[in-house]
Amino acid sequence: MRIGIYGGTFNPIHVGHMEAAKAAVKKLRLEKLYLIPTGLPPHKALGTDAPPAGKRLEMAALAAEELGGEALDLELRREGKSYTLDTLRELKKRFPKDRLFLLMGTDMFLSFQDWREPKKIAKLATLCAFSRESGDGTDERLAAQKKYLKKNLGADVELLSLPQVVEISSTQLRQDLAQGGKLAKEYLSPAVYGYILREGLYGTGADLKRLPLEDLRYVALSMLKFSRIPHVLGTEQTAAALALRWGGDETAARRAALLHDCTKKLEREQHLALCRQYSVPLDQEELREGKLLHALTGAVTAREVFGESGEVVSAIRWHTTGKPDMTLLEKIIYLADYIEPTRSFCDLTALRALAFEDLDRAMLLGLTMAVADLRENGMAVHSNSVYARDYLKGKLT
Repeated sequence: MRIGIYGGTFNPIHVGHMEAAKAAVKKLRLEKLYLIPTGLPPHKALGTDAPPAGKRLEMAALAAEELGGEALDLELRREGKSYTLDTLRELKKRFPKDRLFLLMGTDMFLSFQDWREPKKIAKLATLCAFSRESGDGTDERLAAQKKYLKKNLGADVELLSLPQVVEISSTQLRQDLAQGGKLAKEYLSPAVYGYILREGLYGTGADLKRLPLEDLRYVALSMLKFSRIPHVLGTEQTAAALALRWGGDETAARRAALLHDCTKKLEREQHLALCRQYSVPLDQEELREGKLLHALTGAVTAREVFGESGEVVSAIRWHTTGKPDMTLLEKIIYLADYIEPTRSFCDLTALRALAFEDLDRAMLLGLTMAVADLRENGMAVHSNSVYARDYLKGKLT
């Protein structure tokens, strides 16, 4: 297996790092990519404003997931300065038969001979330097360095020409974040920017209970698995369209949609801990079916962490099962979650059309389809879904 190793302080990780990693994966045909945040850099100080190691790891993990890779805490767990040789030795023990590719920027590559034990590093991994067409003689220096390292260290070297260069530094972004984050929205992935806002890093100091819609969107995305982001954004757009069609509050619809799956990636025990913390009552059906728990914990998170209104909280609470006599916003979120454009588990053509023609009949059809689908797949149906369906049957006949 061909494994890419990309280390750095990642303080914070930005699109420049990510674009370089994408190029490496493609050009080197990497089958696995690991991002490794540096614990204690040997060549520079982290600075007093650096977030705790665990938070840098979380940001790297969000970026890694987007890249299809993984973030490792090898250097964060190790005491003392973070030396590449120690990291590669540990990785070689894990992957003795695989080929390691050590990814690095131009400046680091040009000074590689000054690293600790460079010859031993070169024996453990292929050195891969990111280059760019700058017209300032850098390409010539890189080519000369490649020859030097091969001759004197026996290094295997790959020079990777980047298709485009992102001219931004982590230092610039830290300064920008403390001043409002205008650049950060362009040069950080949405999830990483949202995480920084959520954790109040780099002097952002956002009040989570008074977030404007745009910032709430970033924060909500930071709480999701990357694969779920299209669904949540699709739910937001569908909820907004339904609110406009039926005279609802578009902003409330968007906020509820953005937060409806905000605890979806939590483990069962984390859901139960939140329910205990905020005294959320659970019935036996909810305890038995773990997939229902995120509606309850998402609702309490929306209330306690983000200070959302009662109608938004209730819409999140009932978006999985429904219930009899639902409010307009509850119906909108239930249907938007079901019919948003990325959903493809069954033919939703008729339901999507009906949602903009007759909201109650769309709810009845959606609940009927959901109950039938669960039963067909041998899954339990919560009684609230049956009650909601039967309530609408009685109302519409």
